[in-house]
Amino acid sequence: MPPEPGYQSHDPHAPQGPRPPREPHAPRDPRPPHDPRAPQGPRPPRDDRGYPPRDDRPRRDQRPSQPEEAPTAPSLPKKLTVTRVAWFRTRQLSAQAVRAFRRAAHADGAKQSGLSSLTYAVMLNYAADAAMAVALANTLFFSAATGESRGKVALYLLITVAPFAVVAPVIGPILDRIQHGRRVALALSCVLRVFLSIVMAMNFDNWGLYPAALGSMVLSKSFTVLKAAITPRVLPREITLSKTNARMTVFGLAAGGVFGAVAAGFANLFGSPGALWFTAVLCLVNAWLCLRIPAWVEVTEGEVPTSLRARPHKPRQTLGRTVVVALWGNGAVRMLTGFLMLFSAFVVRAQTEGEPFMQVLLLGVIAGAAGVGSFLGNAVGARLHFGSPDQVVIGCVIGALLSTVVAAILPGLITAAVVGLVGATASSLAKVSLDAVIQDDLPEESRASAFGRSETILQLGWVFGGALGVLLPTEYWIGFTVLSGLLAIGLAQTIATRQGSTLIPGLGGDRPIRPTAVTP
Repeated sequence: MPPEPGYQSHDPHAPQGPRPPREPHAPRDPRPPHDPRAPQGPRPPRDDRGYPPRDDRPRRDQRPSQPEEAPTAPSLPKKLTVTRVAWFRTRQLSAQAVRAFRRAAHADGAKQSGLSSLTYAVMLNYAADAAMAVALANTLFFSAATGESRGKVALYLLITVAPFAVVAPVIGPILDRIQHGRRVALALSCVLRVFLSIVMAMNFDNWGLYPAALGSMVLSKSFTVLKAAITPRVLPREITLSKTNARMTVFGLAAGGVFGAVAAGFANLFGSPGALWFTAVLCLVNAWLCLRIPAWVEVTEGEVPTSLRARPHKPRQTLGRTVVVALWGNGAVRMLTGFLMLFSAFVVRAQTEGEPFMQVLLLGVIAGAAGVGSFLGNAVGARLHFGSPDQVVIGCVIGALLSTVVAAILPGLITAAVVGLVGATASSLAKVSLDAVIQDDLPEESRASAFGRSETILQLGWVFGGALGVLLPTEYWIGFTVLSGLLAIGLAQTIATRQGSTLIPGLGGDRPIRPTAVTP
């Protein structure tokens, strides 16, 4: 049967008729399709309009090229292992910590005023003290048994307490006469400590160690007093003297903890001489940092020395009643901190004879509590503004007295640690209040001298407490009972001075609150 007209068979083998003509297509693009995996030939030249060829233009999956920047953090290693990832993370955290530290050290205009340079020098001085203390701890303290330690006790008293007694009456008058070269004086004290640290490292097993240790401690305390006189010269306008000193103390305590741990590692690997060589390196670096303090700290023209007496014999600036109140209160609290440092060490040694690990552990508890108190007091003092600093000082003395009374009634390690926490916090807050009083009540021409004088008073308070802690019997209740009585006397003198009277003639409150400024 023939197919109907217009019907097309679906049989592929059937004969097909003529195909209809195709529609004309658009001209084919001579360029091959883009294949990123295909090998590329030579790039076509740029056209006359100055645009790059099409193949040079960035694709959607290709980020535009950017100028290279300095890396801000270490890059992740290509081949990941546990060790490499740990090392990468350590480097990353270290870089972040360094950046945070620099921001804190340069905050509030400290970099422009030169305060950051002084802060670095103070930190290295704390670090050198901590490293030397680690090196000498075993020889001067833990190496002697309780029964044969009388000579060691006297020697330890000489090494740790005598520097304060030497510095206090001598450095104040010398400081008043130093009108130029204070940066050089700071650097010279560090250079001499380098020499003495080397002497101690090379004579660790003979008596040459002890005079060198004594000299190094004297130089360290001289540095502290000189620093107190320089600080007003690098004070930024954004912060006060009290906050500045609190900030430097926090930085110093942190540096002492870090570098003290490093020195302990050196002592463990190379013995105590290794820690002393490390101390010498720290002092050498600190000498360089002292010379980087701005030169304007040398400008002392117009300074007027201060006097502790109500009626000085020479034309000097008299300290006001509020300043003297703060000095008496700070001296009483510093007596507590000096007493606790040495007394607790000897009590722990007597109660844990032959157990060096337990000695270090128990002392670490008390020292840790005191360290927390120092950080807490300085942090609070740096952030808060006290309207009546003299009342804050009296409150600090009362808090310290109450803690020692509790420790005398309930003697033991826990109450000793509580005394360390309360005493260190009170000491820091009282020092911040003293700095605020000096800044508010004294003319600018006398502040540097007043800071130097006040630092010597605080050193003497520490001397008295430290000597008391070494000489008293190694019983908690005896020591804290005696200390409570002395703190009560100090509190009475502080309150009497605030009311305009005194227990010690010439050094109390029988003076104006704000005396007239003395012109140079």
